[in-house]
Amino acid sequence: MFFFSFRAPNYKINVNTAQRRLTLYQDGKWFKSYLIAVGKPSTPTPKGTFTIVNKAINPGGPFGVRWLGLSKPHYGIHGTNNPSSIGKAVSNGCIRMYNKDVLELSNLVPIGTVVEII
Repeated sequence: MFFFSFRAPNYKINVNTAQRRLTLYQDGKWFKSYLIAVGKPSTPTPKGTFTIVNKAINPGGPFGVRWLGLSKPHYGIHGTNNPSSIGKAVSNGCIRMYNKDVLELSNLVPIGTVVEII
């Protein structure tokens, strides 16, 4: 008789606002990086360590195809209906991703994933 144990991967997200890059780590190792948009100078992306506390599919408005809410109220990682904004500091503090990228990220990371923003 064979027994298999399955352990879900442990993910961590690092957001570098200066590089405008979100990096996903799986079990402590680099997994994938994505180009992002961050907050503009008047509404900067908050720095610190947070967690993903909720997810929404097709949240509507300017948020693209997914919303990953952070433990800092009113901030999150989301898609965009303005893909030309990616790579720039133009948001109201949230982290914007291409819709295809946020869809991929949302399908990988569970609620409770640590998000470190530097």
